[in-house]
Amino acid sequence: MLTITDLKKNYGSFQLDCSLRAEPGSITGLIGQNGAGKTTTFKAVLGLIAHDSGSIQIFGKDVSALTAADKENLGIVLSDSGFSEYLTVKDLVTIQKTFYKNFSSRDFLKKCSDFQIPLDKKIQDFSTGMKAKVKVLCALSHKAKFLILDEPTVGLDVIARDEILELFRSYMEEDEERSILISSHISSDLEGLCDDLYMIHSGKIILHEDVDTLLDSYGLIKADPAQFNRMDKQYILRYRKEPYGYSCLTGQKQFYMENYPDVAIEKGNIDEVITMMIKGEIL
Repeated sequence: MLTITDLKKNYGSFQLDCSLRAEPGSITGLIGQNGAGKTTTFKAVLGLIAHDSGSIQIFGKDVSALTAADKENLGIVLSDSGFSEYLTVKDLVTIQKTFYKNFSSRDFLKKCSDFQIPLDKKIQDFSTGMKAKVKVLCALSHKAKFLILDEPTVGLDVIARDEILELFRSYMEEDEERSILISSHISSDLEGLCDDLYMIHSGKIILHEDVDTLLDSYGLIKADPAQFNRMDKQYILRYRKEPYGYSCLTGQKQFYMENYPDVAIEKGNIDEVITMMIKGEIL
């Protein structure tokens, strides 16, 4: 669906240098702190900003060659943009019908009803969470083949986030060729949704891993100084000095469990992996 190769954008104090792929039939996550480069990447993919070098292909075509029909197969949510505040949801139905041949007003209005979104109220009077829901429902309303979602659950409470994530799962189940690229700084959203994850920090991809592998094979080693000194460190990705000794991130948890049974090894979650990849040191 999407191939980004050596994408570069220089803002002076910030440089983006990114490569990633989103495959058909999969949900790909881009995770990182606010300001890490997620939105810049999405805007470059959509042609909203010019990039300095590199290539971006969607549906096997350079983004500059996408036709109007190609663009109808994209569903977009951007974190820092939305609809005119003076529109109502009923106005959005008219607009969506104009732009998308496959827009289903019946399905869209039903989902609005399910999420208790008023049809005649101006968007400027919506809560932050309600605005986020409307953007997501519009992106899902025209049977797009590829969703590009930048922080789609921002501003939503836990229950509403879960409802939106369930919509994404249902969207994927309807057609095995569909694909989603989704960014978030909320790791729990992506951990239970995505097939693979890219981690971005200061404009650079610092980790790409299958989610199952990340959850099954990654771990945190807690070692005292003596244990750390005698340990084989070839599979240590990052380490940090702690009051008790050392905390080490590894992508080969089983190796250390088998060879160092006296060392404490904890199963790593995505938040801990992010923290170690950003704040830990390379040996």
